[in-house]
Amino acid sequence: MTTIPAFVPPQRTLMGPGPSDVAPSVLKAMSAPLLGHLDPVFVKMMDEIKAMLRQVFITKNEMTFPVSGTGSAGMEFCCANLIEPGDEVIIGVNGVFGTRMCDVAERCGAKVIKVEAPWGQIIEPKQVAEALRHHRPKFVAIVHAETSTGALTPVEEISKMAHDRGSLMLLDTVTSLGGCPVRLDDWGIDAVYSGTQKCLSCPPGLSPVSLSPRALEVATKRKTKVQSWYLDVNLLASYWGEQRVYHHTAPISMNYALHEALRLVLEEGLENRWLRHERNHLGLKAGLKELGLGIASQEGHQLWQLNAVTVPEGADEAGVRKQLLTDFSIEIGAGLGPMKGKIWRIGLMGATSTPENVKKVLGALKTCLNK
Repeated sequence: MTTIPAFVPPQRTLMGPGPSDVAPSVLKAMSAPLLGHLDPVFVKMMDEIKAMLRQVFITKNEMTFPVSGTGSAGMEFCCANLIEPGDEVIIGVNGVFGTRMCDVAERCGAKVIKVEAPWGQIIEPKQVAEALRHHRPKFVAIVHAETSTGALTPVEEISKMAHDRGSLMLLDTVTSLGGCPVRLDDWGIDAVYSGTQKCLSCPPGLSPVSLSPRALEVATKRKTKVQSWYLDVNLLASYWGEQRVYHHTAPISMNYALHEALRLVLEEGLENRWLRHERNHLGLKAGLKELGLGIASQEGHQLWQLNAVTVPEGADEAGVRKQLLTDFSIEIGAGLGPMKGKIWRIGLMGATSTPENVKKVLGALKTCLNK
């Protein structure tokens, strides 16, 4: 019989589009003894997770909890619960994840009206206003922080437009939550999803979501059943609410990890955390300028936590990424779609966002480019 040795991963510095580095206490939390998913001690922890998520989302929404699955599960959760066959929805498309949301919405039976911008640019309010002149959609959806391009779209004005038209406002905060301001109640966001593995610095596996009372009413008064049994908020609410009715076996260890990650976010303080991400982004940007490198996403709307660095002419884009990984154990990301081969995506998310990592990646890039 062949004996397979235990897997021992190398120590990397994760500076790509996700996952990010994780605090030792979060990894330690995952190794704690298992409890049953209906154990009263675990149930108490669930309440604490919900309360902390409301603080991080800056919302009073009672229906705020983590869906079992990655950020894409959160996307499906929002679409599946809000869309009924034949509904019109407006979705902003300026990168991979707006494109993905269109696909998910169409699979739920929606008629999708796309509002498009070049990759790296934001969705402008006037574009949404024009679409709303001709349509009265179930919701307007925007990817707040487009991970594929490093662009941050302001949404407060767009949300007001949607509400004025009688529509809901849906927001993707997979890369923004915990790394830059996200204010659900102030912005009037009705449905939101995120991921654990970006600026929350938790392993991938859960998707924090939140529904406003208005969105929850839409989901509970549907004429048709939610397309997905697993993601049906009408069923999940009974487990995450006061009744604690069994729905599915929750990923116990992932919830331990999220509890600790959220605790660390709030211990640091949201505004302090946002400022840390901003400072390190500006430090990286200044260092890149000294190397003759710039950022490809729209000036004034560049993500602090995900930097789309323009590949200089003549550089071996894939070769540099490979050398960073093999020689320096630093992971950065490649461009996608129209930006493939044109940018490197350097993440400064959560625990990865430190001055030391900024210096480390700048020094390594300099070495690679000189070669």
